[in-house]
Amino acid sequence: MTSWTFAALAPAHPDATQMIRNYFREIIGRYHGRSATWAEVDEEMGVDPSDDLPLLVVAYADGTAAGCLGMRLLEPGTGELTRMFVEPEWRGHGVGALLIAEVERLALADGVTALRLDTRSDLVEARRLYASQGYREIPAYNHGPYAQHWFEKRLEPNVTR
Repeated sequence: MTSWTFAALAPAHPDATQMIRNYFREIIGRYHGRSATWAEVDEEMGVDPSDDLPLLVVAYADGTAAGCLGMRLLEPGTGELTRMFVEPEWRGHGVGALLIAEVERLALADGVTALRLDTRSDLVEARRLYASQGYREIPAYNHGPYAQHWFEKRLEPNVTR
């Protein structure tokens, strides 16, 4: 059985940087229908940097970095999920849902009460995951060049009785 742990890291942390690079390599490759080069990754990371993420969570499977999910603030109380990535060998193990839950927990603790995200049509697995975690499609809230679907979820504190 896999032991999952999570760490909120600065985007410049080596594990976070590697997960972000792997994220970009995958989304660039899927967009172009071929393997992306590391030069393309570096170029895109320069155009769309991650250093503005106040929250980036890395998931570890038995101590090895296996995925990540970040959040940036859009406005007070509203965050945006970004940089969702799970290494291929760990897909289908539920880590995407665990990452979302951890980011939601940390975001809510910091006063974020709504999370939004955008994604592309070809990222079918991601759209299915977001819907399964309570995210609902909403009208466009940005004009990102790759945004084709927009989602939002209202966060509520867990109330124990």
